[in-house]
Amino acid sequence: MEYFTDVFGRPHGREVPWLSDAGAVDDDMWATADESRADIIDFYHFSARLSDATIESLSLDSSGEVPWWTPERRCVTLHRILVHVCVETARRAGHADILRELIDGTAGNGPQDPNFPSRTSDEWAAYRSPIEAAARQAGQ
Repeated sequence: MEYFTDVFGRPHGREVPWLSDAGAVDDDMWATADESRADIIDFYHFSARLSDATIESLSLDSSGEVPWWTPERRCVTLHRILVHVCVETARRAGHADILRELIDGTAGNGPQDPNFPSRTSDEWAAYRSPIEAAARQAGQ
């Protein structure tokens, strides 16, 4: 959502737990056990509406800034963000990348991917543990 809101100076105005000071790195990458299916779908629709509004309102060469990217890469255009989001969505569709990561240990686009956190195998295991626990709890 932030790619089509904050990056282009269009604040979303919604409290999002993983964006708070208490949020942990990558909390936006999974749903907790206390988030309902309806909550997740509502947030998806909310994000889609905001993204569509930005895409419809701005030209492809409109500029923005991705503050979490490295300084030399953070100045972007809407065109670049559209391509970036399409590629990320395609990679993550059906979470096929998670299966690949479990098979070959490669995460993201490889070790040089600046958009992907660098973690050791033990750190990845520690990161996956609460996600797996939340999935089991939600499935009960």
